[in-house]
Amino acid sequence: MSVEKNGLHMLAVDFGASSGRTVLGTYNGSRLAVEEIHRFSNDPVRLGGSLHWDFLRLFHEMLQGIRACKPFTAGAPASLAVDTWGVDYGLVDGRGRLLGNPYHYRDSRNEPAMRRVLNRIPEEELYRRTGIQTQSINTLFQLEAEGEAASQAGEDVRMLFMPDLFRYYLCGEISAEYTIASTSGLLDPQLRGWDEEVLALLPHPRAMFPSIVMPGTTAGSLRAALAEELQMSSFPVVAAASHDTASAVVSVPAQAGGSYAFISCGTWSLMGVETEQPVITEQSRKLAFTNEGGADGRIRLQKNIMGLWLLQECRRYWELEGETLTFGDMQAMAAGEEAAAAYVDPEDPVFLAPGNMPERIRSRCRQTGQPVPQTKSQMIRCIVESLAMKFSQTLHEIEELLGRRLDAVHMVGGGIRNRLLCQLTANITGRCVIAGPVEATAVGSLLMQAKARGELHTRDEMRQVVLASFPPDLYSPEDTGRWQEAYARYRKINANAHHSERSVNEND
Repeated sequence: MSVEKNGLHMLAVDFGASSGRTVLGTYNGSRLAVEEIHRFSNDPVRLGGSLHWDFLRLFHEMLQGIRACKPFTAGAPASLAVDTWGVDYGLVDGRGRLLGNPYHYRDSRNEPAMRRVLNRIPEEELYRRTGIQTQSINTLFQLEAEGEAASQAGEDVRMLFMPDLFRYYLCGEISAEYTIASTSGLLDPQLRGWDEEVLALLPHPRAMFPSIVMPGTTAGSLRAALAEELQMSSFPVVAAASHDTASAVVSVPAQAGGSYAFISCGTWSLMGVETEQPVITEQSRKLAFTNEGGADGRIRLQKNIMGLWLLQECRRYWELEGETLTFGDMQAMAAGEEAAAAYVDPEDPVFLAPGNMPERIRSRCRQTGQPVPQTKSQMIRCIVESLAMKFSQTLHEIEELLGRRLDAVHMVGGGIRNRLLCQLTANITGRCVIAGPVEATAVGSLLMQAKARGELHTRDEMRQVVLASFPPDLYSPEDTGRWQEAYARYRKINANAHHSERSVNEND
């Protein structure tokens, strides 16, 4: 392991929905170096018929990651920040006790709770107030599922989103960081604060919801008891951009005033733009766009797209059949294959659950009258091209909502290791793709910590650090005429498929 010795050492603790890691960042005044020093799985636990996060184990793993930095930081890091996935939370009573393990957003309690809330407020009105796509995973519906039991635990109960919960047990500070709170369906995106009328829909006291703090706020210092346990001096704990996608977008090395869309590319791909004000229209609701908080109080107008999930599930299924392929193998197989003869919509609900993904894709191709992929290479090529097609479709939707053309696409995150996907995205969108950094979420968290310490002040300064530290790869559009014809075919195939499904549903 090679870690920069000289500079400001900071820790980014990045909890994903399936794994977590601790990344050590070293900032020397002009460049940022990053090194992963601890990694662990994040395995939900089903208990008593409910699905939970194992918060105690995750907190233990976070402490292990802090311990792992000691050889490189002369005893303690300069600061630490935590980011996680969105919507989930824990409840803490007035004595600081955790009231049970936090529920997982996929727990079955949420669907009936969503229906109850939507009986009190129309979906259109809820979207108009919050700008958030209506999904059963939203915190609003999870808190409805809690019922009055949580409130009966005492007037001092507080609801803390997952990164806020970790931060509370690190430093004792109670607050709701803006970017993570914005995923909840409880915020007024115009005021960047709680929507009091939406909160009133719930059977919980107003005092349950803590005050909002903006990203880049120093929350407090490591508790003395933890410092003693870790055998290091106390250090600042920062509320950075605590939602992982918000942190990833901070790392986008865009030029000041640039006209671009971003894609945070992984198992899920989050594609959108940053805006000064939310975009809340009937069109944005029907197109399933959501308005979440970004750094500097900005808005991320974005769509959640099933990203590399289809590839990951195919790989997992083939491994069960006895063939192990790396993602590098899969990229090479697709690159060596001719252009796809068939396309699927990555957002088709049939692909959402784990299972025999290759057969689901073959079945979808049969249903839409397309050639069926026969080999693994053809299957992989079909998936990668379909995802790039979806990116192009989403780009056009964003441009419709904004009323202007975007000049480039910035791709960040682990998915950009798939160079074929980056090139196809350039070809099909007809825009230059700027890819990097790979470690986008951790880099964004570290940059916000440097800002909290006064080392950096503006997004432009942060972008210059990213460009100097992680030079991006550029992909120029190639053979755009042919790819526009292919894109038109993709749109026609999926439009016909969705029309057929609507007809079937109406006749049921």
